[in-house]
Amino acid sequence: MRRAERRRRERASQATPARRPGWRFVPWIVAILTFVAFLPALRAEFVSFDDVANFVANPGFRGLDWPHLQWMWTTTLLGHYVPFSWMTLGLDYLLWGMNPAGYHLVNLLLHSANAVLVYLIARRVFAAAGIGTDGTDDGAILPSALAALVFAVHPLRVESVAWITERRDVLSLLFALASTLSFLRAVAEPVRFNRWYGLSLAAFAAALLSKATTVTLPAVLLILNTYPLRRIGGHSGWWSGSARRVYVEVAPYAVLAAAASVLSVVVLHPGAQLPVGAKLAVSAYSLAFYLAKTIAPFHLAPLYQMSRPVDPFAPSFLASYAIVAMLAVAVWTVRRKYPGVVAGALAFTVVVFPLLGVVQNGPQIAADRYTYHAAPALAMLIAGGASVLWTSTTLASIGAVVVFALGLGVWRQCGVWQNSEQLWSRVLEVDGKAAIAHNNLGVLLAERGQTTAAIVQYTQAIQNDSSYADPHNNLGYELAAQGRADAAIEQYKAAKMIKPSYAEAEINWGNALSSEKRFEEATTHYARALELLPGNAAAEFDWGLALEAQNKLPEAAEHLSRAVLSDPSFTDARDALARVTR
Repeated sequence: MRRAERRRRERASQATPARRPGWRFVPWIVAILTFVAFLPALRAEFVSFDDVANFVANPGFRGLDWPHLQWMWTTTLLGHYVPFSWMTLGLDYLLWGMNPAGYHLVNLLLHSANAVLVYLIARRVFAAAGIGTDGTDDGAILPSALAALVFAVHPLRVESVAWITERRDVLSLLFALASTLSFLRAVAEPVRFNRWYGLSLAAFAAALLSKATTVTLPAVLLILNTYPLRRIGGHSGWWSGSARRVYVEVAPYAVLAAAASVLSVVVLHPGAQLPVGAKLAVSAYSLAFYLAKTIAPFHLAPLYQMSRPVDPFAPSFLASYAIVAMLAVAVWTVRRKYPGVVAGALAFTVVVFPLLGVVQNGPQIAADRYTYHAAPALAMLIAGGASVLWTSTTLASIGAVVVFALGLGVWRQCGVWQNSEQLWSRVLEVDGKAAIAHNNLGVLLAERGQTTAAIVQYTQAIQNDSSYADPHNNLGYELAAQGRADAAIEQYKAAKMIKPSYAEAEINWGNALSSEKRFEEATTHYARALELLPGNAAAEFDWGLALEAQNKLPEAAEHLSRAVLSDPSFTDARDALARVTR
């Protein structure tokens, strides 16, 4: 009996090699290297690229009491429903106030945690696929660490980490990765299946409430069950008993994803979408762009503005079609010999698919942040392929060089996000015709009192994109400040022609008329602004000042009272109200 027991233990030790003590520190190494690479992000400010609307001018997120929570769970500010992300930002406000360093710190900690989760998932995936130096779980550690670092320490990740607005990216991926890891553990530990499965489903719901981009997770789970888990397809079949069990397991994820998808489409207002041909062109271009920038992450910018109208037969799009087609053929050709290549490529494409232009949201043709959720699949594909081709020593040496080079790129790219001027200047370095960058740089110059330079930027923006309303409005504001009311009004008219719902242009138009003492005409524009934005404090305030100038003090008091009611922190409105009610 003793000899039999000893032999059983020997066989067990051979089947499952003992963990080497040093490996337990690998997740910490991954997290620390990730954190260090992004340290410059901690010095960054709020930038004039949605941060102003989301944080600087938004009292809605500043706290976690009932009114703030109610706002977080009902708002779709800037086209996103992300209550969990808002809650973490509300906690940030309680901890750091409006100090951006604290918000950046939390983003970086979440990203470092994501790197560790990618490492843990890659270990399970690689071990199941037999990838590693010795075909064991320990053998998968080196390629798993490389996969985590290629994902995390990459210049394409900077936008999601160094931009406070993209808290939703890092938080939603944290929950999505936790959901995936929990699902893999549920499959690997049948005795604890219900516990891990329930945790996975809860984490997925949290991911959707952080950002709906994670709707593709059910498809990723099906891919993993096909390869490397092999629970469906191949010898298991597509409709066997085990396969049907997988479909039942994934069904609740699909239901949650479908609900989140419907909500996202409603929030995004799909009426302003591109034509089908343009969608296909933009999608092919974006996919080719992301693959190219993953391999060679140079000339990155916070904004790649789309030129309109989109010509699907332009040379850049024709080249994109060819690249995507060739890659698809290559993947199809190796599908039997290298199923992991198919799984990795398919997972990357599935996750990035909703962000390719299928549902257009914003002026960009592509964005670095759109790779954040799909990048783990591509990183695992790269690391897994490298581990098959090279020995562990070669893999470690080349991997260290690659990660170091990527880390230098991350460090430099973080500098782009230090402040608004560097951000928009970088956009113009990459694309000198980006009208949005010219306009926003003009706003920064105007705020500094550099009116002439600001006018140059607004004029350039208008020349580069005649369908862009903001520079017309901003140019009009500067002209009005110079006493050129008629010229300013022409710009406001142009802005309104482009964007009939432009309430700010109506207010400025009214102010230009008021400066010429054309108060009756001005009143009509304040009224239109309030039709477009009921309760707008600025429109009520300016209307009140116009009435005060006509010595209509009771009517002025009424509008100024509404301005204070709409915005209790509006000091100028309070002072004006006190003045007219003496």
